[in-house]
Parts: sequence; C-alpha cells; structure tokens
Amino acid sequence: MPSTAEVMIETIKAAGARRVYGLPGDSLNAFTEALRKDGTLDWVHVRHEEVAAFAAAADAHLTGEVAVVAASCGPGNLHLINGLFDAQRSRVPVVAIASHIPSSEIGTGYFQETHPQDLFRECSVYCEMAGLPEQLPRILEIAFRTAVAERGVAVVVVPGDVMQAEAAGRRPPKAIERSRPLVVPANTDLLRAAAILDGAERVTILAGAGCAGAHDELVTVAETLKAPIVHAMRGKEYVEYDNPYDVGMTGLLGFSSGYRAMEACDVLLMLGTDFPYPQFFPEDATVIQVDLRGEQLGRRTPIDLGLVGDVRETLRALTPLLDPRSDDAHLRKMLDHYAKTRAELDDLAGPGKDGPLHPQYVARTVSDAATADAVFTCDVGTPVIWTARYVAMNGRRSIVGSFTHGTMANALGHAIGAQAAYPDRQVVALCGDGGLSMLLGDMITLVQQQLPVKIVVFNNSALAFVELEMKAAGIVNFGTGLTNPSFAAIARAMGMHGERVDRPDRLPHAISEAFAAPGPAVVEVVVARQELSIPPTVTAAQAKGFTLYALKTVLSGRGDEVLDLARTNVFRRLRDR
Repeated sequence: MPSTAEVMIETIKAAGARRVYGLPGDSLNAFTEALRKDGTLDWVHVRHEEVAAFAAAADAHLTGEVAVVAASCGPGNLHLINGLFDAQRSRVPVVAIASHIPSSEIGTGYFQETHPQDLFRECSVYCEMAGLPEQLPRILEIAFRTAVAERGVAVVVVPGDVMQAEAAGRRPPKAIERSRPLVVPANTDLLRAAAILDGAERVTILAGAGCAGAHDELVTVAETLKAPIVHAMRGKEYVEYDNPYDVGMTGLLGFSSGYRAMEACDVLLMLGTDFPYPQFFPEDATVIQVDLRGEQLGRRTPIDLGLVGDVRETLRALTPLLDPRSDDAHLRKMLDHYAKTRAELDDLAGPGKDGPLHPQYVARTVSDAATADAVFTCDVGTPVIWTARYVAMNGRRSIVGSFTHGTMANALGHAIGAQAAYPDRQVVALCGDGGLSMLLGDMITLVQQQLPVKIVVFNNSALAFVELEMKAAGIVNFGTGLTNPSFAAIARAMGMHGERVDRPDRLPHAISEAFAAPGPAVVEVVVARQELSIPPTVTAAQAKGFTLYALKTVLSGRGDEVLDLARTNVFRRLRDR
C-alpha cells in the first residue's frame, strides 16, 4: 500500500504542477522520499525557504498554473511566510506543504513546535491541518481547488508521521483544472456606463493587471472614447506595448503625464486595477470601475458606478453601446504631455561621464540588450522604478515583482521560479544591492540547479529608496549605508560569470557578454547614490521636507551629500517645482 506522502505526489501531479520548490528537513523526509521515488516532478532545491516561496509565486504568475512549495516543521515553514504573503497579495495560485512536528507531541512545547495553521491563516485563502492519514488526500485536493479557484495561497499543515503512514482508502486523485467562466455585467449596468461615458467631455482610462488578455479590446475602447490610457505598474506588461493611447504610469513609480491625464479628466474608467494610492486619483471626476471581484469596487476611491465582470468580456459588451467620439482634444493634449515627459526621462538615461553610472542608463541598456521574450524580475526600491520607466514591453516580455506586498529581496527568488518554469526564455533579475545581499546565498541555487539567470546589480552602497523617503520627510539619512562586497567576485567564486562595471563605456559590452554566457551571470554596476526619482507630483510637505533635509544635513557636517544631490538634473527639476 502506498504511503500518504506518495498519494500527495499523485495529487500534486493531478493538479498539473510540474515542480516543487523547497528545502528538505526531517519532518519532510517522507515527502521528499516520495518525490525521489516518483521521479517525474522536479525538486527545485533552494538555500532559503523564503526564496522557494518567491520562486513558486513567479512560476504561478508566468504559467497561470498552480505552483507548489514545501518546507519542514517550525523554523523551516516559518521562513515561507514572507514569500507566501507576496504570492497571496499578487493573487497567484500556490499550494504550500508545511510539515509539522509529530502528532503525539503537538501542544507540548516540543522541539521546533509552532502553530502553522494559525500563523499562515492571514496569507492564505485556505489553511488546514491534516491530523490523520484519512484526512490528508481530501484536504490536499481541496487546497489545490481553492488555490486555483480563488487565485491565492493554500496551506496544508501535515505532521511528519502522517505523511509516513499508509494511505487510507481514498480513490485516486482526479485532475484539477482551472475553470474559465465568462463574467459580464448586466445589460442595464452596461447601458448606465455607456450613458456616463457618452456624456463626458474628457475620459481617461486607468488600466491594471486585470487587463491581461484584453489588449485589443482596451485599445478599441480608447479609440472609441478618444481616451488616453494610464497604466498601473502591474498593468505595464499588458497595456504599454503597441498602444497609441498610452500616456505612461501614475503613482509613486510613475511620472507626470500619467498623473495629469487622470487629474484632467471628468470621467475616469478604471479597468482591472487595485491601484492603491488615493492621493493620485482625480478629486472631481465621475468614476466607473470594472473588476472581476466585487469586493474591490470603491476600495481605493469613491465610485459612481461599479461593474463586476471580466475586463475583456465587459469591454466587448460595452464598446458597441458607445457613440464613437470625434473630439480628441483631451487625448491629443495628454499625448503631447507624454511625449515631452518621455523625452525628459530618456534624457536622463544617457551614459554620462566617467564615474558612477546613471541607473536609468543601466535599465535602458538592459532593456535594449534583452531578448524579445525576456522575463524581468525587479527588487522593490529604486530597481522597480527604473524597470517601470525604462524596460520596454512588447507583448511577449513579462515582468514579475512584489508590486503589492512590496518586500525587499524578491528579484532573485522570482528569477529562480521564472527560469525553472521557462528554461528556454531569458530571465533577467534587476537587483538592488540591499535586496540581493539579503538573500545572497541563493545565488548558489542558480549554479546547483543550472539556471542561467542573468543578475544585474545596482550597487549604490545604500538603501537608496529609503534615503529618498527620509529626504522627503526632512530627515537626515541614517542607517542606510551599505558596506558591500564585490558581487562580481562572489559570482566568480560560485562558478558563474561575474563582472563589475564602474564606467559608462564598459556597460554595453559587459551586458552583452553576460547575456551571451551559457550559465548564470552577474553584472555589478556601480551607480550614482544620489540619483533622485521624483513622483509625478510633489506636495508642499515633500518640498519642505527636502529643504529641511538639506539644512539638517549641512548642519550635521555632511554638506557634501547635499552638494552631490544639487548637481543632479532631477534635483533641479524638483527645485523648479
């Protein structure tokens, strides 16, 4: 008779998973032994469980299928929690196997005892413990179905002895497939939306990740309404490319043209977005929001009409009800604004002179050199800003990041999952020096698993985004400096290609060589620490904060920092505002 762990493997395969990310441990031994005996699932062995959860999240994001992660009891599965929060908040289907201490010892304060079903409940759509062999197959199947249906994390807590036990009579697992229902608002609601849009003078569209698969429908409705399209960060890869109505991003990562297009509209049409910053929404506009999840409606800004529906199907049903608009004054004005803003951003992405490189130039060089179907992962902080502004999308490229949870150190783990899921696609991890050093050990995973990920490190010896936040708040930078090793030398010591770049003229060749290297590679780029990335609009409080920062920094004897900052083009733009 098979063990319960062997039935678990059959259930995982029936769910369509092809890989399991994790780190072995004694309470997980029965599971890893079942994996070994089966031999058809890939065991992606990482060095830190948090990385395993990030990897599974990226796998699920890119494939659209459920991904699996497993960890041993106590500290082992606790390390999963940050990566699982990221997966849950990114709404990707992940099933986590959290092994537990022996059943007979639960509740006694045993070695490594925790209460995982309580700890994981907040970052999951389903979290249960299987305390008997008879329970486990059914609970695991429910977990997979819930993760797939609700696009979230499902956690199954299993004592190690339960996995070792003989399987109790449960029928063989059935295939678990993702259903694809077509959800369209009622016709009366569509007619109300059409009436509001037809009566508007200046319509702007805010498009998010819910526009995946709806590119053509989005462009068609923009043409009908003569509406500029602003995209949120998570909508970038689905909205930006082949889009003559795109006017860029708004929000903390965005730039002024996206902000102005929303500020100037009298009707805002929100499509599949959970854009989180209320301060960037228009104050007086009528707002229509379309989202597949009704609980999202009106969450970020007051709305006048909420439509529950899939974006693509809703736009297909809505567009024929609209009167094609001929007045394109609002659209032309916003496109002109975007062209000027884009030119300013591109001016900042030049090679510059010798010395620390502009990070904008690094991001643009990487984008130009990458393949047409590359996957980019980016760390939270300044790397995500440069990715948002300078990495170009084309309908085949993908971006994975921690755009909602906002955790450090995600790019390497996401890259591992992306490369494991798509071994033939180029995967580029745009890492901050703080993020990469936080989970540095999993660079070894790239070598051990033979994953040819290309890492580009923005080395500015600082937690640069935190420094920017301090400046805006009028605080003297403290505790943000980083004494870094040579990441390129570490890469070479691990057996991969590694090069350090500190001059602009060397960057294109270094990127080309790394991308051509047969295995994993690291390009460490020394970039300017004082490079500012201002948001689309600067508040009076932020301007005051920068002034206070400058005064306090000079008085503390660090006036050279202010002088360095004052020399930047972006600082002059901030000053002029």
